Amino acid sequence: MKAEPVEAGEGSTVRPPKQGLNRGISITDLVLRAVAVIGTLASAVAMGTTDETLPFSTPFVQFKAEYNDLPTFTFFVVANSVVCGYLSLSLPASIFHIVRSEVKISRVVLVFFDTAMLSLLTAGASAAAAIVYLAHEGNASANWVAICQPFNNFCDRISGSLIGSFGGIIVFMLLILLSTITLSRC
Repeated sequence: MKAEPVEAGEGSTVRPPKQGLNRGISITDLVLRAVAVIGTLASAVAMGTTDETLPFSTPFVQFKAEYNDLPTFTFFVVANSVVCGYLSLSLPASIFHIVRSEVKISRVVLVFFDTAMLSLLTAGASAAAAIVYLAHEGNASANWVAICQPFNNFCDRISGSLIGSFGGIIVFMLLILLSTITLSRC
């Protein structure tokens, strides 16, 4: 077959498949960012509002557990809050990528910051998970007793707060993967 030149105005108005796929990936990116905002916000709020006082406290001695008794949990709340703020600020860039799916520079910037936020979130969630494990199981070698029997509600909330954070870690891995796929296609 012989190719004929296309005159002005006769070109196809159908988008190339590459741009349509990039737009689909950008929509998925926006949805994943929104899910991660909800997960990290819920984790920060659940951990930040966790406290329990045992009912058999005396007027002179109260047995109370709060998240800020342990610096690791405070770091967890701060890390999730920072990541949630970043994700909220990155939503407009994600919307921009839906409109202009061929943009590269802002995607590279997002991959860079996504990677940094993934590191921060992983550090906070991993440190908190270690303390939650100790709260549930204790450590006989170090003479640390498990506190989850008397402080059951406290332990349930701190354990539950880890779910959103580890979900956010998985979402960040997917976001970085989607962005690098899109960048390799541009």
